[in-house]
Parts: sequence; structure tokens; C-alpha cells
Amino acid sequence: MAKGNFTAAGDTLLIMLLRLPLGIIFVAHGSQKLLGLFGGQGLTSTFRTFEEKMGIPPVLTFLAIIAEFGGGIGLLLGLLTRFSAVGIAATMVVAMYKVTLINGFFLNVAGRGPGIEYNLALLGMALAIVVKGGGAWSVDRFLWKR
Repeated sequence: MAKGNFTAAGDTLLIMLLRLPLGIIFVAHGSQKLLGLFGGQGLTSTFRTFEEKMGIPPVLTFLAIIAEFGGGIGLLLGLLTRFSAVGIAATMVVAMYKVTLINGFFLNVAGRGPGIEYNLALLGMALAIVVKGGGAWSVDRFLWKR
């Protein structure tokens, strides 16, 4: 096997190993907001909470929910992968600014809410996917053959 082929296969595997867990995380979080699954609030309560507690207008709340749920599905399938990852990255930037930055860096600090640690890790994963795309094992590859 030529060195170039081994590297390409490794890159594809690495992207898939980023895409799948990130997609699962965001489908789960998006389904909490959209469908009320996994102990989530559901759509109506999510709109109310985002507007009343964080000052986020309904249209931006809707975009965040679509970015999480739809973007998560996109990552799992490798469908519109870069677009999905950009939506997730933007959602993580807003989450850090509006929710977790005030609590500092660490995820669990007694007496405070979570810091930006987790959001930063998810942001990094999403940005890596924006740069590299969906990889060879993605629907994108079949839609836009190169």
C-alpha cells in the first residue's frame, strides 16, 4: 500500500470518528429541544426558555434547534457535512457566550454551572469537520463525486 493511500484512509477514518459521536450528541440534544425526548423541554418550552432567560429571539432559537437536530443528522449521514458542522459550530459559540462563559473554563465546578470546556471540545470537533469535509464514507461523496 502506498503511503498516500494509507494517509487518505486514516484521514477518512478520523473524520468519521469525529462525525459520528458529534452527530449522536447533537441529534440527542436537538431532540430534547424539538421533540421533548430524553427529558427535554420540547419545542414550546425551549422557545420560552431561550427568550425569557437568555434573550434569544424565536427565529434564532429555531435556527439553533435546526442546527442541532438537523446538523446532527447531517453529520451522522455525512450529508451537507460542512454546512451541518458550521451550524453546530455557531451554536457552540452562542452557547459559550450566552450560557457557560460566565462559569469559567471547567465543566464541573462546585457551586457554579458548567464552564466552556465541553462546548469548546464540541466546537473544535465541528471546525475540524468544516475544514476536512465528510470524508470518503459520507453521502456527500456520492452526491458530489470528485
